[in-house]
Amino acid sequence: MGMKPPIFVRKLSTQERKALEDGLRSSDAFVLRRCQILLASARGEIAPRIAENLGCGQQTVRNAIHEFDEKGLKSLTPGSSRPKEIHAAFDEEGTEVLRELLHRSPREFGKASSLWTLEDAAQISFEQGLTRKGSRARPSEPP
Repeated sequence: MGMKPPIFVRKLSTQERKALEDGLRSSDAFVLRRCQILLASARGEIAPRIAENLGCGQQTVRNAIHEFDEKGLKSLTPGSSRPKEIHAAFDEEGTEVLRELLHRSPREFGKASSLWTLEDAAQISFEQGLTRKGSRARPSEPP
């Protein structure tokens, strides 16, 4: 795999440079880091050096530069960390099987308590073949 070509932030306007310099005093870690990245890039530092100096990933630096080039100062506002797609862990049949399981006593499955804990429910649903460890997919789905 070849090396990525160096990228640099576009030329900053006076207003943008001032806003980025002001951002260096921000109490918001996201804003502070973005400003550090963008100002370093504007000084001509390459992404790997910026990443090394700031203790972050090179792709983080590249993402910040690309986003600033597209959105300007709006890139200093973090986006949502919510997933863009949500996948159901169970279909209707799986949901009904889980509901029936949870209406039974955990003691029927060798547990000491008659109350379900999340950990016990996860373990028993795995043992019953409803789920796979480390996966939200149903067992019948390919990994």
